[in-house]
Order: sequence, then C-alpha cells, then structure tokens
Amino acid sequence: MFAGSPRDARAAATMYSLIGTARLNRIEPYAWLERTLEQLPSYPVNRLHELLPLAG
Repeated sequence: MFAGSPRDARAAATMYSLIGTARLNRIEPYAWLERTLEQLPSYPVNRLHELLPLAG
C-alpha cells in the first residue's frame, strides 16, 4: 500500500476500519460519513462514541 507516510497510512487504516464497521452493521457508509462529518463540529467531545457506525 502506498500511503506516503506512516501518518497517512494510519489515517487510511482508520477510514477503512470505520467504513468496514459500517458495512458489517448494514449501515450505508457514504450516508453515515456524510451525516457524521456534518455533526462533528458541534458534537460534544464526551459523546463522540455515539457517532460510531454501530448497529442499535
């Protein structure tokens, strides 16, 4: 894999992991990511776990 740097590789791995988790939970990844990025700037830091793509 060609990520450019270790930092870029970690960022890519994080995104792949989140997208994979969404798919495993039958959540459409693009819609989840779009909604999450819209909410993220004003979301309370202590509740960020609520934005993870988990079923339920």
